[in-house]
Amino acid sequence: MAKLAITGATVYPISSPPMEGAALLVGDGKILAVGRVEVPSDARVIDARGLHLLPGFVDPHTHVGLWGEGDGPPAYDGNEWTANTTAQVRALDAINPFHVSFADARSAGVTTVQTLPGSGNPIGGEMVVIKTRGRTADEMVLRQPSGLKGALGENPKRLHGQNHKRMPASRMGVAAVIRQYLARAREYDPEKGRDLGLELARRVLERAVPLRLHAHRADDIVTAVRIAREFDIDLSIEHCTEGWMVADFLAEAGYPVTLGPMLGGRSKVETANMTFRNPGILEKAGVHVSLMTDHPFVPIAHHRIQGALAVREGMSEAGALRAMTLNPAEMLGVAHRVGSLEPGKDADFVLWSDHPFRARARVVATYIEGHVVYGAEP
Repeated sequence: MAKLAITGATVYPISSPPMEGAALLVGDGKILAVGRVEVPSDARVIDARGLHLLPGFVDPHTHVGLWGEGDGPPAYDGNEWTANTTAQVRALDAINPFHVSFADARSAGVTTVQTLPGSGNPIGGEMVVIKTRGRTADEMVLRQPSGLKGALGENPKRLHGQNHKRMPASRMGVAAVIRQYLARAREYDPEKGRDLGLELARRVLERAVPLRLHAHRADDIVTAVRIAREFDIDLSIEHCTEGWMVADFLAEAGYPVTLGPMLGGRSKVETANMTFRNPGILEKAGVHVSLMTDHPFVPIAHHRIQGALAVREGMSEAGALRAMTLNPAEMLGVAHRVGSLEPGKDADFVLWSDHPFRARARVVATYIEGHVVYGAEP
């Protein structure tokens, strides 16, 4: 693949300060240099003066490719609700690479997503990090498994206790199911018979894979931390809607949070205290914050708007950009490949007509591994 040089843009490496009139040099799908670059004579040059060049956004909590959108129950593959613990199921097996949500992601400058099972079960299944371009799910994978999905709060209570009259029907029951599952995994002996769900739990207990727990309300957030401490496991807190109410506690606990979605309405009791001030409060407290859409619950096309509104309500601009790029890449364990513009990383980047937090900004071109996957080169 011939070298490509994009010159004259305002470049946001994320891992270092923005640079006016800088350049990005790409070859063989990787970033070769960024900044004041001497452009090789054999490179193809794109004049990007007046444009803004950023790494592709990383959305760390989505159901892209596996959740139905306007196509009815046959496409609703988010929850295997037939049992309350289903760690053996894999999001990868339900991903449709030709689903319209991938085109939506590319058009919004999102080049990497974590796709995951829904929050109907206390233990929901295996998560996967993928690029938003490819013909088969397997070729899109960046990390598998990237986490074990679990859920606290209203969703598992409603799905199991209310709808199917089985445990869990209370917050006590939800936490107990998660604890019992992890306790069973401690005793798991594959020589006595293979159990795919407990195999993943053992990797969680070995801290090779994190437990990622859906938790909106402050008390559920604290319960998530309590469970993680009890079993000495890695954790990320998903949604964290009331995180701002326990910001100091979260900072002391030291676990990363994946915050959002924030553009939707207050659809249930546990989202009653949703606020765009949440990211800024957590940032100031010293919490490792990533922003997510939970697509399709907030369409992935609106991801940048959440970042802009977080800045309007107190988050730093640099912090919001980092929360949409490098922070989620770090939290997902793929920062060696994506999340910032640095030599050696994948050439996943986006040319914007303006700063992405400005209302009229549009994606001019999205690149994954050096190839245009949306728009057209200037």
